[in-house]
Amino acid sequence: MNYQPKLREQYKSEIVPALMKEFQYKTVMQVPRLLKISLNQGIGAALTDKKLIDYGVEEMSAITGQKAVPTISKCDVSNFKLRRGNPIGVRVTLRGDRMYEFLERLVAVALPRVRDFRGINDKGFDGRGNYSFGVTEQIIFPEIDMDKVSRINGMDITFVTSAKTDKEAMALLKQFGLPFKNQKKQ
Repeated sequence: MNYQPKLREQYKSEIVPALMKEFQYKTVMQVPRLLKISLNQGIGAALTDKKLIDYGVEEMSAITGQKAVPTISKCDVSNFKLRRGNPIGVRVTLRGDRMYEFLERLVAVALPRVRDFRGINDKGFDGRGNYSFGVTEQIIFPEIDMDKVSRINGMDITFVTSAKTDKEAMALLKQFGLPFKNQKKQ
C-alpha cells in the first residue's frame, strides 16, 4: 500500500469535482494543480555572523523535512557591505508528497499559532495564478525549538499553481483550506 498525504487524496476526491463544477471545466486536466511551494528566508545579518546561515538551513530543513540550501548574492552592493558570492539567505522548493504534507501542517498547525491571526492577505497574487505571502516569525512552526532560536526570522512562502487566472488560483487555495481575510468576495 502506497502512502499518500491526506490533502492529495482530498484534491483528487473533493477539490477537482468542486472546481470543475465552479468553473465549468470540460476535462479533469483543465483543473488547476498545485505545482510547488517555495520557501525563502533572507538573513541579512549573516554578513557579519556566518553561523546564522547554518542556523537558517537547520531550521528551514526541520520545518520542511527537506534539506535547505543557502542563497548566494549575485552582485556587489557597497551600501549594504555585500560582496558577490556571500550567503545571504536560505531557500527550499517542495514538490510532491512533501509539498502536501507541508501545506497541511501550515494550514492546520502553523497559521493558527500566529498572534492576532485574522487570515492571510488575498492581495499576494501575481496575475498568473501564483500566490505569495510572508510569515513574520519562524517560531509558529512546531518543529522549531524555542530554546535554540537565536534570532526571529520571517520567511516568504510562494504557491506555484497551474491556474491561468488569480480567481482560479484563489479558489484552489481556498479549497485546500488557506484562510484568506476577505472570504466574503466571489
